[in-house]
Amino acid sequence: MPDATQERFGKTAERIAELQDQRAAELEQQIVRFVAPSGDERALDSGTGTGALAFALAPHVREVVGVDVVSELLEQARKRATDLPNVTFTEADATKLPFGYGEFDLTGSLRTLHHLARPELALAELTRVTRSRGRVLVVDQIAPVDPLVAVELNRFERARDPTHTRTLADVDLRGLFESNGLVLLRAEYTRERRDVDSYLDLAGCEGEARERAKTLAPPGYTADLGWYLLEKR
Repeated sequence: MPDATQERFGKTAERIAELQDQRAAELEQQIVRFVAPSGDERALDSGTGTGALAFALAPHVREVVGVDVVSELLEQARKRATDLPNVTFTEADATKLPFGYGEFDLTGSLRTLHHLARPELALAELTRVTRSRGRVLVVDQIAPVDPLVAVELNRFERARDPTHTRTLADVDLRGLFESNGLVLLRAEYTRERRDVDSYLDLAGCEGEARERAKTLAPPGYTADLGWYLLEKR
């Protein structure tokens, strides 16, 4: 749903960028610890949004390219890239990347897959543009093991944000990795508590939609995130 995605994120781009600024230092530390870049990689941030992953990588790699379909998000990213000459941003679809086979040493997707109707295409594209023995980073919210709880979670997330498609379970993500010939190097799981009102604000969820989403919000809402670093065979 590119039109819905552009409308939703176009309205909230500045809000997203401001939250990213607050979290930037912490994210950079997490990325450097988990990925341990060598300093010479050409990296891709697919579904970059306002550039969170790109900026976390930039001081630690040779070059970063960020792509997204929402021009307003890219505008916010470019504003923040003025002091980072090794970062560029391009408007492009994560499921149809405008790059050749094996162009990147490191590719990544941060909190993007659950917004895509066909996450398997995005992962296939990440794999395609990664060189042999290059690495792929995927960070996203993961669904609970209990399928009924997962259904309730996705119902809330879609009520909050119509661009949400489905939060994948760990087993689903691992299946996608295996089907693309990716070898798991390491995985970690973190949990973040989300204040419901702030979380609704971030999505621009207002009026009747907001009231409905609040009735669906899990009590004491926490989100589980999966961090996966993989190697392309």
